[in-house]
Amino acid sequence: MYLNSMIMKSYSLMLVLLLCITKTFAQTDTSKTRNLRPRNYEVKQAIEVESLVPMFLTSGYHFAVGYRYHHFRIRASVINGGTYNAEPAGLKNSSSDFKRFYKTSPGIFLGYNVWKNLELYTFLEMHTFSIEQKSTGIQHRIRSNDFGGGISYQFFIGKYFYAQPGVHLYLRTDKSVDFNGAIYNIPNADFSPVLRLGVRLWKK
Repeated sequence: MYLNSMIMKSYSLMLVLLLCITKTFAQTDTSKTRNLRPRNYEVKQAIEVESLVPMFLTSGYHFAVGYRYHHFRIRASVINGGTYNAEPAGLKNSSSDFKRFYKTSPGIFLGYNVWKNLELYTFLEMHTFSIEQKSTGIQHRIRSNDFGGGISYQFFIGKYFYAQPGVHLYLRTDKSVDFNGAIYNIPNADFSPVLRLGVRLWKK
C-alpha cells in the first residue's frame, strides 16, 4: 500500500512538472521558429514506441508500439504489473482483504487527436489478474476482457522524445472467485492515472 501511494504521488508530481515545462517551452517559442518547422502533431505518418515506466518500479514491465496516420493512432501493448496492487483503482471494491496484480496481458488501443496532441482513445485489454487473499497468501487468477476509454496529452521534449500523461477508465463484466468461502468480486470499473514515456522513431 505504501509503494502504491508513492507511485500515485510520483504520477501527480510528474504531471505538474510536465505542465510547467510545457508552459515554459510555449512561452519561449517564437512565431519565426513555428513557421520554419512543422509542429510535431502535424505529421502525416509516424511510428512510436513507448512504455508505462512506473511498472518497472514494481518489478513489472510495459511496452507499446504505435502507428499514427494523420489524426488517427493505433497502438498494441503488453503489460505485467509485477508487485503493483491494482485493487485500489477499483471504483467499488468488494473487500479490502484482497490484492490484485497484473499478469502478462496484451492490449489494443485506437485513438484520435482531437486538438493538437490531445488524444482521445478507446481500448481493449485482455487482462489476466492474480488475486491474492491477504490473510492466507492464497492466489487465484481471473481473466477479464477490459474495455474503456482514455484521454492523454503528448508533450514532446525536442523532436523525438515525449511524455504522455493521462487517465484511463476500465470497464468489465462481473467475475468472482471463491477463497474457501470468502468470495472475491472484481470491480466492474477502474479509474487510473497513467504516464507513458516514448520515442518517435520515424515520421513523414
